[in-house]
Amino acid sequence: MRKTLTAILAALGFSLGTTAQNIFENVDVNHFEQFVRSDSVQLVDVRTPKEYAEGHIVGAVNINVKDSAFLTAALSRLDKERPCAVYCRSGKRSALAASLLAKRGFAVTNLLGGIVAWTEARKEITKE
Repeated sequence: MRKTLTAILAALGFSLGTTAQNIFENVDVNHFEQFVRSDSVQLVDVRTPKEYAEGHIVGAVNINVKDSAFLTAALSRLDKERPCAVYCRSGKRSALAASLLAKRGFAVTNLLGGIVAWTEARKEITKE
């Protein structure tokens, strides 16, 4: 009986640990492109303003995750009732931003490979 209880608790603990780690979704370029086509999705470029000015995905707003005011800016500009799609240069900063936003109740999708993968896939960017 004790072994059975230990096995159940171990499985439950593993399940809870897995859930806690997956608080946002990582998707490839094609899935991200489909996702951001929805009018309800808030597209956020979390790179620096300089990087954003060099080219970004059409429709993206810029909220720099490395800025100490990132959360304040994000919470004031984004709607928790709408899903967020985030990206950066390679996917690392946007994973951080996705985690921070998800912990505050946002539904977040992160672009794997960032804008590098986006441009390599010949997807549209703008400097406007």
